[in-house]
Amino acid sequence: MATSAIVVAGLAGGLAYAGGLFSPDRLTPSGIVDTFQNVNGVHPGFRRNHTKGACISGTFESTGAGARLSKAVVFAPGTRPVTGRLAVAVGKPFVPDNETLVRSLALRFELPDGEEWRTGMNDIPVFPVPTAQDFNGLLVATAADPATGKPDPARISAFLAAHPKAAGALKRIKERPFTAGFADASYNSLNAFRFIAADGTITPVRWSLVALDSSPADPAGASKPTDPDYLFDDFAARLGRGPVQWRLVATIAQPGDPTDDATQPWPEGRETVDLGTLTVDHIDAEASGNCRDVNFDPLVLPSGIAPSDDPLLSARSAAYSVSFTRRAGEAKTPSEVQFPAKEGNPQ
Repeated sequence: MATSAIVVAGLAGGLAYAGGLFSPDRLTPSGIVDTFQNVNGVHPGFRRNHTKGACISGTFESTGAGARLSKAVVFAPGTRPVTGRLAVAVGKPFVPDNETLVRSLALRFELPDGEEWRTGMNDIPVFPVPTAQDFNGLLVATAADPATGKPDPARISAFLAAHPKAAGALKRIKERPFTAGFADASYNSLNAFRFIAADGTITPVRWSLVALDSSPADPAGASKPTDPDYLFDDFAARLGRGPVQWRLVATIAQPGDPTDDATQPWPEGRETVDLGTLTVDHIDAEASGNCRDVNFDPLVLPSGIAPSDDPLLSARSAAYSVSFTRRAGEAKTPSEVQFPAKEGNPQ
């Protein structure tokens, strides 16, 4: 039970999503951001979640295969510039990296005529809860007890007993393989979206960035590295040997596959479409004018991509807006993640 409490606390305390329909008399976007602040403290100028990160840039080269599913320009043959952010799932900016942290990759595709596509993905197979109320409850249930400085296993157990979907999702998350770093991790949209073709055909999809790096998985029981920012430093060193690439793959839903519940995986064997290759060749510390000042709102979508009926999407968008507004008006503190000039590292 103690081990389960630690796993759940780490996930709940760090995941970027604050999903669900906000009921005016129960929960608001400001309310759930307040919960993050109550759990993690206030760190002026930083995101309220996925607080620790670094900026990346590169390109996306489309295969053209996605054009039959979506009229979005990003899927037409060609190469587009991409900026983004790598982060770890913590709500405090100075927490040391460790091998069990949830990792995230957020992207901003800049398209012609002022269009953009923003997406945030995590290296977990499902999201732990289906609604905002449940997520807020999970945050409260896994918050550290002031008397002990640790989550209360009994409180977590009571929450999971009352939320069987969360118990099942967290089991899947806990059982996922841990990768060595950012480069060999694959990232999932978790939420479903709709691709809209030129003829109006609508296709429910989820997407993933599938790693092309072949670094071995972190072995069980590996000792924690002494570098507090080792995940970011290792990625910078990896870029010194050449660009890092992922394949962007869409998974197509079949009738009956849930599109409104991110705790539920779709069955194995669903059709997939290779949309193209993401190539990242640059990493930099967060600073004025780069990814630090971008709100990776999942509802910033180009024509040809639309939200599904998953209530997490509108709630994420609303909570992100609150977080962005608060930090935009605060003095900025330098990020924990910095990259001293090293020969061979692209900065």
